[in-house]
Amino acid sequence: MSKYVDLSGKPFHFIGIGGIGMSALAYILAKRKLPIYGSDLKSSHITKRLEAIGAHIFWHQEAKNLELFQQAIEEENLSLSNNSNLNLSPTDLPINKGEVTTKKHNVRLENHEGISGVPNFGYDLYLLAIAKLLNNKYLRLLSFYFHTLIEQRRISQLPQVVCSTAINTTNSEYKAAVELGCPIFHRSDLLAALIQDYQSIAVAGTHGKTTTSSLIGFMLLEAGLDPTIVIGGEVDAWEGNARLGKSSYLVAEADESDGSLVKLSAHIGVVTNIELDHPDHYESLEQVVEIFQEFKGNCQNLVGCIDCLTVKDRLQPSISYSINPESEADYTVDCVDYQSNLTLARVWERGQLLGKLELGLLGKHNLSNALAAVAVGRLLDLKFSAITSAIAKFEGAHRRFEHRGECNGIVFIDDYAHHPSEINATLAAARLRKSQELTPKSHTSTTNLPLIKPNNLLPIERVIAIFQPHRYSRTQAFISEFAQSFNDADVVIVTDIYSAGESSDGQINGQQVAKEISSYHQQVHYQSSLDSVSKFLHQVLKPGDLAIFLSAGNLNQIIPELMAHYQQSHYQVLSSEIA
Repeated sequence: MSKYVDLSGKPFHFIGIGGIGMSALAYILAKRKLPIYGSDLKSSHITKRLEAIGAHIFWHQEAKNLELFQQAIEEENLSLSNNSNLNLSPTDLPINKGEVTTKKHNVRLENHEGISGVPNFGYDLYLLAIAKLLNNKYLRLLSFYFHTLIEQRRISQLPQVVCSTAINTTNSEYKAAVELGCPIFHRSDLLAALIQDYQSIAVAGTHGKTTTSSLIGFMLLEAGLDPTIVIGGEVDAWEGNARLGKSSYLVAEADESDGSLVKLSAHIGVVTNIELDHPDHYESLEQVVEIFQEFKGNCQNLVGCIDCLTVKDRLQPSISYSINPESEADYTVDCVDYQSNLTLARVWERGQLLGKLELGLLGKHNLSNALAAVAVGRLLDLKFSAITSAIAKFEGAHRRFEHRGECNGIVFIDDYAHHPSEINATLAAARLRKSQELTPKSHTSTTNLPLIKPNNLLPIERVIAIFQPHRYSRTQAFISEFAQSFNDADVVIVTDIYSAGESSDGQINGQQVAKEISSYHQQVHYQSSLDSVSKFLHQVLKPGDLAIFLSAGNLNQIIPELMAHYQQSHYQVLSSEIA
């Protein structure tokens, strides 16, 4: 791996550009008018968004991609050279790089042409051959000089290759990059370089970091601070997982899964909680704690949730928050009121009442995420009214208790939960949704905004949890915890494990997971494939059900088909009633 990321204009090539983390970084660089290339195995709405702003994407991962990349760059350079005598302004050129203002400096993003004026016609080889023939040391030195210049130019035109932990070193495209001598970076190296370029807020934690970073980014956006945002989820407010702002602020989601968290040095670090979640990388919780401790040391300020005892005892954050009103945290809440799709609370700052908060998301975990945003906002000297105004408008991130729709009296929810703690928290929120009345309790708005009135919500009679375990290693490590995570569901449906690139050793499968859950739950059903899950749900779901799909894999792919099925069923019922 190379040491320094060049953001001055040198091109980038992303292996696996369509990934949620990789695409966010590629988007920011493309918006900064840097030449962006990449590869992936299939098109998606994410890759289409990248292509719309100029990214060039290969739909296969092969060694020849880098050869095609170099050809494209050479053609662009030749085009620029041919147009050099025309009266064109820099903005007229096809790969002009523009300018981006950051806190530290203005980053001028010019074309990176390498060493100009050195033709690559093999003159160095001719000189070397003649030098050997004539035994002339001066010609040898001259040939060596030309060879060095040409090699430097060749290297200068190589792309900076970016990959994630998901890309194996046996990947043919990766191997080609190594053989060519391309600078190769892990995606965390690129994120670290961007973070250093801004007054950054990096949000880390085993759970809740996507919602928390999204909420902080939304808060800064609503406050008029125009932040750059790089997260691992999609948000409607900026139509994706990233946005390029014009201010000195950057909000980033910081991933601990592979240990690369230690590379990030932020102005403000946020830690929501710490648990063991990636047994494929960490052998113990202690190893995870060490990574977070190093992250703390890299941040100027650390905001942490001390409801997590590991955060409280091992990190001792300089600014703390807690949803426990008896806590000695800097930021606490009391008078919490969970309504149908609204959470109300009073917020305290170091013993002084700040005011009331309205959050359009359910669950204790989301209240905790909102309190983290309050702490960050106050650290940035935002008025409490500006903070609560943004929180009241925030609608959440995709796949985080995402309301996908309602058909024939059935509510469909998509959630990314794939760890026992996340499943517990998500189903507890679903249970709150089930238990609340449809009309809100009488209270006064605290933000001068219209309240989110749940009077159009469907009544919920059953919570149906559909679970797709994620990774064999995680499922095996936490099988006992998974078994006890579904108490707030009325019916549980389990399908086979989503491997996420792991190989099965035959020790664990979805049927075993269902069996373990059935030790604590009476209504557990196993369906081996997504197709069988869909067909089973055709028979099981009925009006009054909240169907919540719990998966970090591809389980949510069946939601559109299910909604279409029940929509059609609804029309058939209406037609028969009319007839």
